[in-house]
Amino acid sequence: MRRRPHLPARLPVDPYVLALLATVGLAALLPARGTAATVADAASTAAVALLFFLYGARLSTREALDGLRHWRLHATVLACTFLLFPLLGLAARVLVPGVLTPPLYAGLLFLCLVPSTVQSSIAFTSIARGNVPAAICAGSFSSLAGIVLTPLLASVLLSGDAGGFSLDSLLKITLQLLLPFLLGQALRPRVGPFLTRHKQTLGLVDRGSILLVVYAAFSAGMVAGIWERVSPLRLGALLLVEAALLAAMLLATWYGAARLGFGREDRIAIQFAGSKKSLAAGLPMASVLFGPQAALAVLPLMLFHQMQLMVCAVIARRRAADPPAELAVERVAEVSRGPQQAGAPAR
Repeated sequence: MRRRPHLPARLPVDPYVLALLATVGLAALLPARGTAATVADAASTAAVALLFFLYGARLSTREALDGLRHWRLHATVLACTFLLFPLLGLAARVLVPGVLTPPLYAGLLFLCLVPSTVQSSIAFTSIARGNVPAAICAGSFSSLAGIVLTPLLASVLLSGDAGGFSLDSLLKITLQLLLPFLLGQALRPRVGPFLTRHKQTLGLVDRGSILLVVYAAFSAGMVAGIWERVSPLRLGALLLVEAALLAAMLLATWYGAARLGFGREDRIAIQFAGSKKSLAAGLPMASVLFGPQAALAVLPLMLFHQMQLMVCAVIARRRAADPPAELAVERVAEVSRGPQQAGAPAR
């Protein structure tokens, strides 16, 4: 008799999300104005550059190239992240203006263009007993591709909301995102050991920089009065739309990977890496692409981030609770398909 898996005692409320909400509250009560706003904006610009420098310095090019052996899995994750997600985002345009306001829809569509997560995808894949090395490489590839693809897709699909693909936006993307990232990659052999030794401290720098970006964006939004355009009813509608979006991606990645011939471990990696969006990458990108409108643009991403953590935690534990008999059936099916159909060389 199959034992019914227990749900987690408590759903994960990311402490960092609480810190983000506290930062939003601070910006609402004490928004930066005048000289303080100028200083906050300059500090935010420097923080974005620092973040992408650290992203570049941490990404191991060798590990990424080694992961190309599993190219079908990575191509599937990239297609989910930068093709299927944007298509669903574009389909949601029919909800404007009846369900979503144009600014909220712009934020929802931007959410669909952001790269996948790395840390949480790895964590959930590990809990569910999936292909962890594949999840590591898939998340790294998605982050790397997002440096270029997210701004380009935003410039095409959000032409009116993100300022269009102008020379000014191209210059901002190059100076604040791409150039620091490439500089980090170039200096990785020299700074890599230092980053490894001080990983925990630099993690705090990462998170503190993003909090600064959020404070600057929401302060500008408060001063401009953009929150007067959002009602509780609209926020509730946004949550329902995002729940439907997450459900569609979770189903598509799990059953679509099965149709493509991937085995259980690979399907788990594809589901968690292909259905999630990175808050850490999306927040600074939004500050560059949306400018004063960034506060509303990042709201859907912040809500989606917490939702995906809660839902994926439940799914990961259910996958981990699969009885050995079911796992054995999956193993036999993988062997019968052969390594070519399973999407990778035999491990």
